[in-house]
Amino acid sequence: MSVDRSLPLAIVFGFLVGCLAYQFLLSEWYPAIAMAAVYAGAAYFYFAYDISLLGKQVAFDARSDKIGYAIGLFGLCVSPLAIGEYTNVQQPAAIGLIVWVIGMISFLLLATTAVHRQDIP
Repeated sequence: MSVDRSLPLAIVFGFLVGCLAYQFLLSEWYPAIAMAAVYAGAAYFYFAYDISLLGKQVAFDARSDKIGYAIGLFGLCVSPLAIGEYTNVQQPAAIGLIVWVIGMISFLLLATTAVHRQDIP
């Protein structure tokens, strides 16, 4: 998809995610705007470079690297739950935190994959 079409679609997607998060999960507009920006950035790379989020993004050959990657992913997965429990926030705010972290990880994976695809002729 061209940049002219992918950028407006990404902005609309980020806006929708931010509005839904503000309406149902978050009580403040500031974190909803941050979440909208993260999802708009992730959506841009998804639309512009046609990258599959469920496809293989990172590959490690060494066994120790695979184990380290798995441990790190586990930590990323449980961190929002642990922070929500530690700070004793309400359930909607904890779910909002989880949605934000998923968007952040998606953005980083998609942006990194897009950069590596640009390097390949």
